[in-house]
Amino acid sequence: MGCRKIISGVLCAAAIAFAPPAATAEPVQKIKFMEVIHSLFYSPLYVAHGLGYFKQEGIDFDLVAAQGSDKATAALLSGAADVVLVGPETAVYIQNGQSPEKIRIFAGLTATDGSFLVGREKQSGFSWASLKGKTILGWRKGSAPAIFLDKVLKDHGLDPEKDVTIVTNVAIPARLGAFMAGTADYGTFFEPDVTKIEASGKGYSLANVGVAAGKIDYTVFTARESYIKANPKVIQGFTDAIARAERWLQTADPQEAAKTLAPYFPGVSAAELAASVSRHREAGVWKASPLVSAEAIGALQDLLVASGVLGAGEKVAYEKVVDPAFAKAAK
Repeated sequence: MGCRKIISGVLCAAAIAFAPPAATAEPVQKIKFMEVIHSLFYSPLYVAHGLGYFKQEGIDFDLVAAQGSDKATAALLSGAADVVLVGPETAVYIQNGQSPEKIRIFAGLTATDGSFLVGREKQSGFSWASLKGKTILGWRKGSAPAIFLDKVLKDHGLDPEKDVTIVTNVAIPARLGAFMAGTADYGTFFEPDVTKIEASGKGYSLANVGVAAGKIDYTVFTARESYIKANPKVIQGFTDAIARAERWLQTADPQEAAKTLAPYFPGVSAAELAASVSRHREAGVWKASPLVSAEAIGALQDLLVASGVLGAGEKVAYEKVVDPAFAKAAK
């Protein structure tokens, strides 16, 4: 063997022997997560999950639908969940309640109500005032969908207690089937249920509740105060992933977004997914930033008082329900 080859071999062996150990990837932390329901309304969440943004932050979780903010919050307080996606009103309710464990909002996902009013017939020039005397399939009293619907009805001169009949006792998993079977004249639904109803010919989308109600943060990520304090890196990483997805969806091609969302909605076609993305974006229901402002929480509590589910003296200070530090630092 030539001298050059011998020297080369010795140098390679020495380089390997004295090289620092290869950097190991940071292990992914599995957290317990719950979403209030599974809906295309929450597309930024699925985009962040599908594009790998959470795993890039060292976070993984399964998508579990709680079927109600009350159930998700109960899981959060008991420790069955670490992070939940719920209505912001839950943080206000818990702050006013007897639970020794309090929860804080750390990031926002949606900018207003993403539900659509569905009627039995197509209507051109729909007017909310035309609902007088009708029956509406609604949601649990005190929940965000119920509160926002009340606001819209009142804004259009209707008394939710006297001028319409709102059905509130149908469980979330049974709502679609109940409406399809003939319950109520109208109903408020999220995607993909709206698309399913229209495809069946049993109803048609008439208006977006959020557009009529205005911008008030509607769905947020919350965690126990103790969990946030013990796991700031997880909370920041989670917020960063959501912030990236929110920015991505602001300009993403609907067909490209549909490809990302498809695994999360196996019964919905690519065309329907793309149409849903366009419908939500046109309505302006997705936040462009995860920051939940003091003005948004103030407007929410005014809404809770007006709806009769919160006393005027029960309003809670912004800093008691929101920790904005993570959203402000989001990358």
